[in-house]
Amino acid sequence: MTGKSVEVGDLFIFYGLLKQGAAGQPADLPLDSAGTFGAPCRFRARMVDLGGFPGVVEGNQLCHGVRWKLTDTTIMPAMDAFEDVTEDPATSLYLRKQIPLMDDTGAESGETAWIYWYNRPADGYPPVADGNWPLEAGKTRK
Repeated sequence: MTGKSVEVGDLFIFYGLLKQGAAGQPADLPLDSAGTFGAPCRFRARMVDLGGFPGVVEGNQLCHGVRWKLTDTTIMPAMDAFEDVTEDPATSLYLRKQIPLMDDTGAESGETAWIYWYNRPADGYPPVADGNWPLEAGKTRK
């Protein structure tokens, strides 16, 4: 996690199980009532298949995600718990951080969004084709 707190109106990038309609999306996470799903978006990273769910790590691939605008911050502990974010970066499976959004050409759009960034070595995991996690590919993690 970063030192900055999440606020109403902040954008998130969902690129895997939290995308609207994704297989494996947690049924007990009220994403539709705590925020608004928006248009597709792009970001720079390297997306890997971790075995039924993706992770993103440092890289220069133009990846695909979906915008989500937060309207109710009380969902944040449940979202962080789903992504195994802890107070200690050494034990977190993912870290929540802000990154720039890109347009379809790969240029920065001027917006930033929170993203759940994989916090373990990704060596040996297969890349996700075109940096776009298929909706039907997910499996429930918990």
